[in-house]
Amino acid sequence: MQKKAFSLIELMIVIIIIGVIYTLALSKIQTPVQELQKPTFKTLKSYLYSFSKDHKSVKLLCKKSCDACAVYSDGKKLLEVESFFDSSVEFYRYDFFLGDVALQRETCFEFLVDGNGVSDQVIIAYKGKVYDFTPYFSDVQEYGSIEELNDAKEKLISEVQ
Repeated sequence: MQKKAFSLIELMIVIIIIGVIYTLALSKIQTPVQELQKPTFKTLKSYLYSFSKDHKSVKLLCKKSCDACAVYSDGKKLLEVESFFDSSVEFYRYDFFLGDVALQRETCFEFLVDGNGVSDQVIIAYKGKVYDFTPYFSDVQEYGSIEELNDAKEKLISEVQ
């Protein structure tokens, strides 16, 4: 008389298949929820990276008026985003010898995150806060002023030397 039961291997294969289907379904459900969230400077890098498919670059572009922005990937507009800032936003780059250097821009705001999660290497000052996007793979650093950021950078440089 033979038992009518599943073997361990058959059960494991079924569990793996269910896990793959669940993962695929869950990733399709989460994307629209992320699109509805309004980005902030603190979450901008991860917000844009969430739109990256097949390791493609994603860009947030706001025209000169700063009232409307859009998310682009491969030159195609993915969605409109309500602006979360105004034209008083300032851009800087950090130079080892000069410290912070103000950047000139042709649009109100443009920010790119590549397919690996590396963003534009900029510093953004807005409404009394300074956001440092220069670390490659870590979260955005927030400071109270440009001077505070410069002090932190100089401290890091002296630790490395």
